[in-house]
Amino acid sequence: MKRAIVTGITGQDGSYLAELLLGKEYEVHGFVRRSSNITRPRLDHLTSDLELYNQRLFLHYSDLEDMTTTRRLILAIQPDEIFHLAGQSHVGASFEIPESTCEFTAMGTLRLLEIIRDCPKRPKLLHIGSSEIFGLPTQSPQSETTAFNPITPYGVAKAFAVQMVRVYRESFGFFACNAICFNHESPRRGESFVTRKITRAAARIKLGLEKGLSLGNVEGQRDWGFAPDYVDAFWRMLQADQPTDLVLSTGKLHRVRDWLEIAFAHVGLDWRQLIKLDDRLVRKADPATLLGDSSLARKLLGWQPSTDFEKMVRQMVDADLAIAREDLHAAPKNC
Repeated sequence: MKRAIVTGITGQDGSYLAELLLGKEYEVHGFVRRSSNITRPRLDHLTSDLELYNQRLFLHYSDLEDMTTTRRLILAIQPDEIFHLAGQSHVGASFEIPESTCEFTAMGTLRLLEIIRDCPKRPKLLHIGSSEIFGLPTQSPQSETTAFNPITPYGVAKAFAVQMVRVYRESFGFFACNAICFNHESPRRGESFVTRKITRAAARIKLGLEKGLSLGNVEGQRDWGFAPDYVDAFWRMLQADQPTDLVLSTGKLHRVRDWLEIAFAHVGLDWRQLIKLDDRLVRKADPATLLGDSSLARKLLGWQPSTDFEKMVRQMVDADLAIAREDLHAAPKNC
């Protein structure tokens, strides 16, 4: 039985990765920040399964700035693989909290690399990079050879982490990879992200729980994929014979406007009558069009995205409708 550590296991990608690894008969150890919520809805279906929880799924409190605890846990667990997903992942928020973004995302990765460097048997490492490292790219689409040019604190922190993983791979012989991920979404996406704001608003407006939504730039474009597809690629990268960095993307661009049109049409509404555009919500510095070239990942891993854009958006709206109906039934009734 392989043993894996997943940092950031309570997040969108971490929860899907836990499911995948458990399905492949791994023993999974998730690292959870001490400040993390006690309630972990993305993992509830796993932690409530007594045949899994504390049998093959274990959760440990560990902050990546606390090297002593993290080192102790890694040496005790002796993992075969480490999937490093943890970090401040909201690009917009990184402008408000740049120091903590760099502390968790950049320095947290370096600390983890230093711990692995001292392990008697070094585990394989997968670090989750981001298309934000390209910022204002010099070419389109972007591939593994595209120059870094980040323009957000989050992108700068990720660029540092990606480069450090490369340094340790080349200098110390680590089996360490960077998955350079373009945007990927799912019903488990956090509510602070624009994609989830849209699908949640469509559901709640349809059921009369909200009246509208304010957004910034609806013409912004991104290469959006489906999170479970990307998680599958994470696992495949550590099963390869040689470590390498790979871009994970769909190779297709969509606008924020497309999210609005599909999500609101799915519930029979016209978004133009319900969405207010607010210039104050436009991001200070927004990357240019980010479009990924994942041809190398498709060639080396036999991987390709399996869920198309429209299906993903509708699935997210359906999930938010189910949540909204629960909220509607739970709301106190007027006398």
